[in-house]
Amino acid sequence: MLQRMCWIFPDRESTRTSAKWNAAFWHTYQEVAKELDLTWERTAPEAVTVDALDPRHPRVFVNGEWVTPDETLFVTSPYTLPYQSVDVFNQFTLYAVLEHAGFYLPAPPSMAVIGSDKLATLLFLRDCPVPPIPTARISAGRDLLFDEFLSTLDDLTYPAIVKPAGWCASRGINQARDTHEVRGLLSLAQGGDTTLVFQPDLGRRTIDYRVHLIDGEPHTTLVRAPGDGALYPQYSTGARLYYTPMPPELAPAVAYLARKVPAPYVCADFLHDGERFWLSEIELDGGIICPDPTSPEVVRAQRDLIRARFLAYREAHARHGARAQGAPSDV
Repeated sequence: MLQRMCWIFPDRESTRTSAKWNAAFWHTYQEVAKELDLTWERTAPEAVTVDALDPRHPRVFVNGEWVTPDETLFVTSPYTLPYQSVDVFNQFTLYAVLEHAGFYLPAPPSMAVIGSDKLATLLFLRDCPVPPIPTARISAGRDLLFDEFLSTLDDLTYPAIVKPAGWCASRGINQARDTHEVRGLLSLAQGGDTTLVFQPDLGRRTIDYRVHLIDGEPHTTLVRAPGDGALYPQYSTGARLYYTPMPPELAPAVAYLARKVPAPYVCADFLHDGERFWLSEIELDGGIICPDPTSPEVVRAQRDLIRARFLAYREAHARHGARAQGAPSDV
């Protein structure tokens, strides 16, 4: 029976950043898990060690403590901000090791790869009823000075939104007004071997709708609207956050995602440019933050969503265990 949820996350945050994440959702995750007689703990990749001297009976340890597939699951979406880059390879290989050691992973390695690159996501979901936003992808490598990337952008309209292909938390988003600014941004990205994606700027009216799906059903929708003077909806630039009913136009896309991404919990981001919706990205470990900590009703909605996520994990873990034992899967 599930008792422990380990969130694999590179242990490279500063004290200040850790405090920010704790306040945003980490402490709340722990509190809600405790209400369900579960634990939710942050685990660095290097804290997980594996004894497979007998490959038929591997033993997995977290900080020296033996854990088993019967009572532990691992949340394994990769985190790829620049200061976490040294962990990326270990994250991906560790996820495969845990999967083949019999553990239930709500975000399996195959989906972790797709969800870690914005263009890979959009190509995977190219048939979505809400169309993926047009995207070009360029790696800012050592041969950038030859300008061989320019043909990739023949059909790009300006101004364009430029962002890292695989970062998180809305980091690194910029605007390019012409090919000169494209070159400048790629030159800066070259310093960190960062891959960028280029997308049409949908305008300052653009609003981001994040739909949280639980077992394929829309549970809660979060709106992120740009702050005053901001180019895009980002919390750090004053975005307004609030819960809202899911727009009915998104129902076919959500049904499509439920079939395409059969995960107990997934976030889907849709951009609305004032006239139509575009599919932006999906996350299998999207953070559940509280848009208004001063409102008891909003705080309760956040906690209800977290609770639903954890219950879905528990039920999926039970089904996984039943399949492993050869029992009927309708647990």
